[in-house]
Amino acid sequence: MITVGVEEEYLLVDPTTGLPAPLVEDVRRTAGLGPLTERGEVQDELLQSQIEVATPVCSSLEEVGGHLLRLRHAVAAAAEENGCRIAATGAAPLRGPLPVPVTRTQRYLRMEGQARQLVDEQLICGMHVHVCVPDAATGVAVMNRIRGWLPTLLAMSANSPLWDGRDTGFASWRTIVFGRWPVSGPPPVFDGPADYERRLEALLSTGVIADRGQVYWQARLSDRYPTIEVRCLDVQLRADDAVMFAGIVRALVATAIAEEKAGVPLAVSAPELVQAGNWHAARHGLNGTLVDPFGISQSSGDVLCSLVRHIAPALEEAGDVREVTALVHRLLREGTPADRQRRALADGGIPGLVGLLTGATTSG
Repeated sequence: MITVGVEEEYLLVDPTTGLPAPLVEDVRRTAGLGPLTERGEVQDELLQSQIEVATPVCSSLEEVGGHLLRLRHAVAAAAEENGCRIAATGAAPLRGPLPVPVTRTQRYLRMEGQARQLVDEQLICGMHVHVCVPDAATGVAVMNRIRGWLPTLLAMSANSPLWDGRDTGFASWRTIVFGRWPVSGPPPVFDGPADYERRLEALLSTGVIADRGQVYWQARLSDRYPTIEVRCLDVQLRADDAVMFAGIVRALVATAIAEEKAGVPLAVSAPELVQAGNWHAARHGLNGTLVDPFGISQSSGDVLCSLVRHIAPALEEAGDVREVTALVHRLLREGTPADRQRRALADGGIPGLVGLLTGATTSG
């Protein structure tokens, strides 16, 4: 069984106004989070109104879901003790008149000095899925084979339509904000692990980025774990949608490994088509068309059906078919979390939106 782990970032918000609450130090000091912090399951993020959780290594989607709910409830309880709430939204729908302070670590302070406005506006939250790979060569081969599916995953996960209290016109504004950093978006195609390392070192040698952590490709090899890390996803409102993505990403990786072993030719989509498809996915979510891995524009429903067919054998082998397909069908019926945010704002204004974001985050 290929193992998987998930990282999620949440906003800390005022329960009445919905404004970011820079209280992460107080929340982390809350007694109940002590053991989780020591195990690395709860971590700081760039800004003091953000907090991150990381599941242990999991073998099943049931484990993933159990850990995510456990961590969401633990962080939510600690936040409530300190007068705020957690919100699993890809971007802060509201911002105060002053920037949120940066977490006082050397790395984050250096980033603030290098790109102050970008850091001030980094009120965005993602979901990262780590899937175990046997070695770097396999990891690079997997990255090459899944890159064409990243825009589809992004469209499915879109959960950040609002900014400064207004609709941005984008389903994933987080993707646009993140895209302003120098190394971001879909990764290029690599000619093996040596080429991957050479190009990372070339980026570092320019001095434009300070460390490998600032290589913000939507899929990359992890420097900390023997995994490929898929980073294109907005954080999900509901934990079970996060479980769905863990299952899909694991199945994509398993399918890519199987294709690589079988010598299936690599179908490479032109970088400009992948980039254009990525922007289009961030703009529209599932409301319209998507650019598929071959660079062809199709209805979003057809592309999702193609994705499920593509990974069906891997889902079957992992025992995940029923759960993942049921959640994909629900997504097609109900729309993305971005659609839900827009409906909540239209129906209930800011109070209705804040209620959705803080309530759905800890629902089962």
